[in-house]
Amino acid sequence: MTRRSPRSRLGVAVVGFGWMGQVHARAYSRVLQHYPDLAVAPSLVVVADPEQERLDDAVSRFGFEAATTSWQAVLTDDRVEAVSVTAPNFLHREIGEAVARAGKHLWIEKPVGLSLADAESVAAAVSESGVQSAVGFNYRNAPAVSHARNLVAQGAIGRVTNARFRLLTDYAAHPHGALTWRFQRDRGGSGVLGDLVSHGVDLARHLLGPIESLVADTAVFIDERPRPSGAANHFALAEGGEPGPVENEDYLSCLLQFAGGARGSLEASRTSVGDQCTYGFEIHGTTGALSWDFRRMGELGVSVGEGYLDQTVQTTFVGPGTGEAGAFQPGAGIALSYDDLKVIEAARFLQSIADGGPPGATVEDAVHSARALDAMTRSVAERAWVTL
Repeated sequence: MTRRSPRSRLGVAVVGFGWMGQVHARAYSRVLQHYPDLAVAPSLVVVADPEQERLDDAVSRFGFEAATTSWQAVLTDDRVEAVSVTAPNFLHREIGEAVARAGKHLWIEKPVGLSLADAESVAAAVSESGVQSAVGFNYRNAPAVSHARNLVAQGAIGRVTNARFRLLTDYAAHPHGALTWRFQRDRGGSGVLGDLVSHGVDLARHLLGPIESLVADTAVFIDERPRPSGAANHFALAEGGEPGPVENEDYLSCLLQFAGGARGSLEASRTSVGDQCTYGFEIHGTTGALSWDFRRMGELGVSVGEGYLDQTVQTTFVGPGTGEAGAFQPGAGIALSYDDLKVIEAARFLQSIADGGPPGATVEDAVHSARALDAMTRSVAERAWVTL
């Protein structure tokens, strides 16, 4: 019988228990099933949320030991060593800084605040406190994306010439979609930029390296929405509610120039009728091409060889030897899920705590993403190319 080395218990807290808070809780609960050799075992100690119904659900269904309506109480709880921050964007800076300064490790959702200054401030607090951090750029965790990154780095498609990144979805396409915090400037900051484009920028950087300059355009397609009567997520409808203004953008299109010389485009929309999580990329090089669609997460389109003209594209099904696929499935062609990507993220966060080093996306990656979003906002205002 194989003996595993003793594993230390790590008390964790989740601040904000909407959909994403539940995703984090599930990831902590499952992570040892997929990564049994982790040196730390997460334990759900306390959950914080202003809604009592959510707290009751967190305790009864997810097994948290305690619940509180005050996120500040988490900071003084000696049982808590790591905190997931899944609260709305306008709270990211205040809570993220406080968590780091309390000496607790931080797993925070993107975009890490409302602005570049917010992301930089949280990153500074993490650096000064010496704690580990992770940021919710989960799409980079897909095994097929890992495979694509390796192929690009190996020169399998030659020198990258151009690429397209797309993040199109319909969660805000209904005109009666509730006017939640995501549509308000003081609570959500930017609209589709912070929500989806931040992911696109991280994917682009992760695969192709630094972005050097860009030019962008944005639009608001639904300029008024009904206010919800109570707590609501951004998929909810609020027919008959009092109308209020949408204060941030629904859509972005952007041209990119990478430091390595490649050209690219990034398009994102939250009001794209007929698109449900149409996320992915196509990357072209001097000798080949790669393509990936989030909805077919376990597949990577690969064109390599010496044919140039009429060169075939093969579909590669990722398997146990690619990225983190082996932690979940025993053979190729068995797709992972969105929640699985968050389990990978949790494992990398916990591993960084055990090792003192960051194997996954950190708040520094959030700063790079926020810098690009800031450049896009300036480009729209100035109607000009902006250098990062």
